[in-house]
This record gives sequence, structure tokens and C-alpha cells, in this order.
Amino acid sequence: MRRSIALLVLLLGLALTWVRADQVLIVPNDTLHFDPLPLPPDETLAAHLGPFKLERAWRMRLGSWLFGGYSALVPLPGGELLAISDIGRYLVFDPPGAKAKPRAQYGVLLHADRGDKRNADVESATRDPRTGQIWLGLELKNRIMRLGPDWREERSAEPSAMADWGPNSGAEAMVRLADGRFIVLREGSEHTLRPARHEGLLFETDPTLAPDAAKRFIFEGPGSFDPVDMAQMPDGRVLVLMRTLAWPFPMRFAGRIAIGDPAQIRPGGVWKVTEVARLASTLPVDNFEGLAIVPRKDGKLTVWLISDDNQAKLQETLLWQLTVDPQDLPR
Repeated sequence: MRRSIALLVLLLGLALTWVRADQVLIVPNDTLHFDPLPLPPDETLAAHLGPFKLERAWRMRLGSWLFGGYSALVPLPGGELLAISDIGRYLVFDPPGAKAKPRAQYGVLLHADRGDKRNADVESATRDPRTGQIWLGLELKNRIMRLGPDWREERSAEPSAMADWGPNSGAEAMVRLADGRFIVLREGSEHTLRPARHEGLLFETDPTLAPDAAKRFIFEGPGSFDPVDMAQMPDGRVLVLMRTLAWPFPMRFAGRIAIGDPAQIRPGGVWKVTEVARLASTLPVDNFEGLAIVPRKDGKLTVWLISDDNQAKLQETLLWQLTVDPQDLPR
């Protein structure tokens, strides 16, 4: 009986946690708000983030229940950031302090059928800075879609190597490398005894052009953490954002940032990455799923992180601004 009551309480708690924000009163407001968050002491930050410095952190708000759910983050020309949600919505914004008159644009990128987001469940995105083309990873259909510079669909494909990735554990992380190759990582892991291992695919060219030419490999990162986004640094190495659910109610998450060299990927082999930062509960964390890298003139990098609030009442859309010197990262 006690077990039944405990289970009932847990299920009730989970239901309350995942109540969507449209069930509460929303005041219409077209202004994107950035509420600064207090940062822990420097020694706490250094202990968890290592070579990374957390410059600033904010809670983002917009008066619409469709705001939030951001699973991908892409840098745009002029310092803007593009966040894409798992219901096909986009947000283009200037980070706080970047411009005297910051801009924010919010709208529909992919149309989802009412109550069915399979055609709009974007979990990963990457961009070619030369052409402006954007590739999206849609999880529920295990599909990769290419958008033109006007953000209209040009091509899409469902690679055969992704067919068995499951409806909710698909292409959570994807990056277009500077040499034109693509890396796609599966969120879920089929290795119960080795949860650090995830299936990965290496495409020599645009996966929408050659969807069945993928080379399989195994991605190995910190144990029990899933890859959720990645981006390439100017020196060719890749930062990988990873995440895990630490506690179900209220929802609590932890994360990791790892680094790896794509030159070490071998078909059929294991690509091991190295942990370089821990996103722990002593920091202002939530469900971080988006990562973007912006090079600075002094050789350092600005690393942006955004969280997916799952459009739940007890979660938040957070934005972090980190800086790191690539020379301080392990090789």
C-alpha cells in the first residue's frame, strides 16, 4: 500500500511538473526580457567550469505560451543568435548588451499539425556560414532537412542508418564541419551497461544529398550523459554539450561540456571525447540543449548555452555566456 501511495504521489508530481505554460494566465507581451541571474562565487565556478568563465546568465521571458522549448542554437552574422524549438518555432535575438537597440524576431519555422509535432520536432541544427543554408535534425521522424538562405525547405531525407534510432532518441546533436562533412549523434544509448556510448554518423557531404552514405561510429563521452548539441571551434575541434535528468520531480538536470577532434573519427571505431566542464546543480542550470560558438578578436571564444524548458511551469529558458581560450582546452 505504501508503495502504491508513493507511486501515485510521484506520478502526480510529474504531471504537475510537465503542465504546459498555456494552462496559466499569460499577459500578452511582444518584448523579449532578459532577467540577470546571480552567479555563484568564483571558486565555485572555477571548480565546475575549469577553463570556461561564466560571464553572465539570464532567465529569458516572452509573453507567449509558444515561447521556449529551444533545443538548438546557431550563430548568425552580426552577432545574432538563432534558437529553434521542438515545436518548429524560431527566435532570432541579439544577446543582452550586444547592441544599443537589440532586436528580437519570433515566428514559425516549421508548421506542426495541431497536437502532432512530428513534422516540426527540431532537436539539432547547423549552418553553413558561406551559403546561409541551415540543416535541421527532426527527432520523431529521424529526418534531416536542409533550408535555403530564405529558411524555406530545399531538401530532406531520412537516412537509413537513422531508421532504428527510435521516435524520441534520434539526431539530438549535429554539426556541419568546415570541410563540408557532417557529424550526427544519437541521443539515446542502446548500451545499458555502457550508457556513455551512443551511435554516431559521419557524412562526407550534405546528408540530404547522400542520405545512405553514412559511416557509422561510436561516440563515447562522460557516463550517463546524452549528447544534445555540438559546434566546431576555429581550430577544427568540436565542443559537445551533454545532458542528463538528475531528478524527476521537480525536474532537475545536470550537464557536461566535452571536447573532441573529428580527425580521430574512424568508421566502426570509437570516438572518445574529454570532459572539460560540469554543469552542476550549484550553478544556475536547467535543461541545457543548445550550444553556439562565436570567435572573438582576441582569439578567445564566446560559448552560448540555451536551455529547453519543455514549456513546463517549473522549468525556465536560461541563457549562459561563457568565454574560453582554446589554448586552455586539452588536446
